[in-house]
Amino acid sequence: MASHDPSPARADDVRSPESIIRASYALISGRAGEARDWPRLRALYAPGARLIPIERGADGTEQAVVMTIDGWIASRTPLFAREDIVEYEIGREEHRFGRLAHVWSRYELARSAGADPIRRGVNSIQLWDDGARWWILSVAWDAIAAANL
Repeated sequence: MASHDPSPARADDVRSPESIIRASYALISGRAGEARDWPRLRALYAPGARLIPIERGADGTEQAVVMTIDGWIASRTPLFAREDIVEYEIGREEHRFGRLAHVWSRYELARSAGADPIRRGVNSIQLWDDGARWWILSVAWDAIAAANL
């Protein structure tokens, strides 16, 4: 089931749903060409976790694209190489039952901190507490250009 062997996570990153989501946003944000800390990001995700953006296909239809964390990193690395990206949470709704949590995390994406957003969206994040730490099990998201709001 494991698609990668996660390195040990930073305790501060995985102590709560809030901390793991905050770390996730921070780790994908950065200047064009700036190296991202991929081992630290991978450590947030459970082995076998899935990332599922809703994207427009070549034929123009919307589709759910299912990826592993490594597939997502490979798909986004060219974008991060050429563009400044700052993604941040603007609101959330969280539900917990036992060791599971589901978070609707509303976010904006901008080219720099404090700049007007270029996209807004929502992440549907499923998390699990194994008794020692929180893990991201899956993230599905949809976003639209801020100009279309």
